[in-house]
Amino acid sequence: MHARHHRSPTRTPSSSSSSSMSSSSSLPFYYKIPPFTSLVNALEPTSSSAIAPSNAHENRSTAQHSSSFTMMRGISSGVSERARALWRACLASALRTALACAVVACATLYGPPPLRRAASLPAFSYVTVILVVTDASLGDALRGCWLALCATAQSVGPAILSLRLIGPARLSGGTAALAVALASFVVALPGAATHGTAKRIALGQIVLLYVMGYIEKERIEAVTHPLHVAASTAVGALSCPLALSLPFPRTAGHEIKENCRAYVENASKRLKLFARAFLAEDDASALAFISQAKCLSHAGSKLLQNIKRRQEGALWERVPFTSLRSYHTSPGERLQESLETQLRGMETALTSITSFPVTLPDDDGPLKNCKLALDEHITLIMRQSEGWLFPGDSTSTVPESISENLTGFFESLRKVPTLPEHLPSIFFLFCMQLLRSKTTPSTSPQDNPLKKDEQLTTGEENGLPFCFRRVWNEWGFKMSPKRLVPAFKCSLSLGLAVLFGLIYSKEDGYWAGLQIAVNYSSAREATFKVANVKAQGTVLGTVYGVLGCFLFQRFLPVRLLSLIPWFVFCSFLRKSKMYGPAGGVSAVIGAVLILGRRNFGPPSEFAIARIVETFIGLSCLIAVELLMQPTRAASLAKRQLTDCFGQLRECIVAVTTLGVLDDAKMSRLEETQKRVKMRVLELGKCIEEAEVEPNFWFLPFHSACYGRLLGSLLKMVDLLHFCGHGRKFLEQESSALEAAAAASKEALNKLRSDLALFRDLATSSLKCFEEINSIKSLSLLEKQLQEATGSCDLESGKATKPNQPMPCLDEGDVEKMVGSYLQHTREVLHGIGGGGGGGSNGVEAENSIKSEMVLSLGALIYCMSSFLREAREIEKAMKELVQWENPTSQIANSRDLLREIQA
Repeated sequence: MHARHHRSPTRTPSSSSSSSMSSSSSLPFYYKIPPFTSLVNALEPTSSSAIAPSNAHENRSTAQHSSSFTMMRGISSGVSERARALWRACLASALRTALACAVVACATLYGPPPLRRAASLPAFSYVTVILVVTDASLGDALRGCWLALCATAQSVGPAILSLRLIGPARLSGGTAALAVALASFVVALPGAATHGTAKRIALGQIVLLYVMGYIEKERIEAVTHPLHVAASTAVGALSCPLALSLPFPRTAGHEIKENCRAYVENASKRLKLFARAFLAEDDASALAFISQAKCLSHAGSKLLQNIKRRQEGALWERVPFTSLRSYHTSPGERLQESLETQLRGMETALTSITSFPVTLPDDDGPLKNCKLALDEHITLIMRQSEGWLFPGDSTSTVPESISENLTGFFESLRKVPTLPEHLPSIFFLFCMQLLRSKTTPSTSPQDNPLKKDEQLTTGEENGLPFCFRRVWNEWGFKMSPKRLVPAFKCSLSLGLAVLFGLIYSKEDGYWAGLQIAVNYSSAREATFKVANVKAQGTVLGTVYGVLGCFLFQRFLPVRLLSLIPWFVFCSFLRKSKMYGPAGGVSAVIGAVLILGRRNFGPPSEFAIARIVETFIGLSCLIAVELLMQPTRAASLAKRQLTDCFGQLRECIVAVTTLGVLDDAKMSRLEETQKRVKMRVLELGKCIEEAEVEPNFWFLPFHSACYGRLLGSLLKMVDLLHFCGHGRKFLEQESSALEAAAAASKEALNKLRSDLALFRDLATSSLKCFEEINSIKSLSLLEKQLQEATGSCDLESGKATKPNQPMPCLDEGDVEKMVGSYLQHTREVLHGIGGGGGGGSNGVEAENSIKSEMVLSLGALIYCMSSFLREAREIEKAMKELVQWENPTSQIANSRDLLREIQA
């Protein structure tokens, strides 16, 4: 360490500069940055015997030293802040859960005798608490009470009728399993129309109603037993709002406001870092700023997730004060659309810049005198964001002078880029301009989606007709496979679990079905992984409960207090990738059922019985999943990838086809973009499931290749988003452009031809990817090709279908198309100058049109060229994927493979 600490530099400044000059200018700048260890070494003091460098080299080293130190300090502070936030969240959730369980314990153990007799199933009270209060706000708890009431109406009412008809004394194990299966099918059939928490509570009640009715059929009555189940559920549900109100309420509205403020501050820091990177004097400083902004972007994504998760709870907190008035403001979606997407675009632009300092296509060469303009632009964006997020805040006013200064800066960008290297800088400024337009408060309801949504809901969704129509649409008898298959799987798995659980142990048979019921999910999930973490969580919680009973067997209050550290630990388990929510909830329930009750027998015997019953229930669940849905997640990911290619083709045609963009076409374009994004996100879910599913005798899933494909597809989705905004701005100025100069019409037609060429290249590539991805076996394809070639009748007179070659996506050809596009763009702007006149107002209007056209057209061509580069990356990944699936075949390139497919 000491020898490394006092080493002297061996490379001279001249050699350093010459090596940097010899690097390829076409590579992105981060390929020319020395390793991160050199940045760390820059922090170490040099020895006194070191050779004194020149002033220029000294200044460069000082800049690298400060930027590296700033980056490391920002990373360390960000990590510590995230750790503190995680601890605060886990402690708050654990204490609220412990308080709710304490309320249940006091009610069921020390409450009045009538209450204790009514709530005769305290175990399910604890289960209800865990299902409702886990990481919840006051609004979530109020919603949980409503969902518990709906679940009770679904299960208890029909159970009273069926028990009176059958009679508890005539119940058997098979009859109870059949009743559980039929009732669970009815509960699971509505699909997404019923909340998941309501389904879990209803399914748990169904298991207790019929299985406990069979176990204690000599002592229960057809009416009192369902009422006891309902009372136990009510005790657990009502304890949740009480726990979240004491000692002070934990409201979702307050958390949304705090998270919004934190996100705006996070976005402001990222914007400033991006601006500093854009104005950096060397590559090392720019890399340091971008790396620090990437660390902040992870925190920003977490804040957005927290905001979106709390939005539904905030609606329930408004119900007592606003009656049934709708509340459709969604700050999470608005922040995602107005800030987060544009920030990702700015990061993409910065990582595409080949070298720093940045140059713009103006007469001065390097970018000068823009630091003040960018700082004012960031201030304007942040104040506008705070203005529509917090309208009552007096600090969110926007000075008019800032807007005037920025107008002059952006109007100075009137020269079309001459080199492709200028396009990332133009795209960066386009994203900055888009940020300002997205955060500008709208004055009319037609321009404000929030007010328009509120007007639609208040005008159409009020009153009983809408309520009945919504109930009919969601609960109507639409027997689609999307509803029938999950309901039948739930019914069959619960019925089998109850049947085999009762065969193993009549006294504890309900735990097998209860394990499936409280973790039910109608969506597809990684069955083996979820079953594994549920089993592990159950074992962990049960063992902790047995140890707690052994240590504090005679002190029930101490046993309840011992749950607090376990709740904290399980809060971390829920947020971990290894266990997730399913494992954390199972661990909590396993401990509470032992430490929160008494008079249930020896804890060790109960623990063994519950673990065995849990294994029986999970085994039934896995068996039903394999029988009812044998398609592997890897196969679904392959199909979903093909669908993504098709949706991207449709979207790119809609985005790059210039023409009159009315409201109907704009809405269709937005719907197409949303549909593409949803398909890509579904592909990500399939990839996550395929990564954790067992291979068995199948080919292993190539997660690395699919990960690269998903990354390229996500970038394509963002690029198409910016293409849509660029086209929107372009259409706004096209009428003024054609009115200014007739010569611009011909130039616009050339631009349309250039965009059509890009569109044809992109859509042809995506079509070829679809065909390549449809290959099931390359050896079978070669065999079919040989048979088709041998049996070809040349004298039959039938014309063969011409093969469509795979388009060439070489970098040189893309640069030629970019150059042609830029030349035609210059012709368009030259035509605007010919139509000048009209005094100072006409000159200002002409400059405004030119600046908007430069930014929009530059952003459009940058997105299209980047789209083709991502298509080239997809081509490489598809070749690797086909080779992985056909290891015995030799694949030279994708074009030869496509010829074989088409032949």
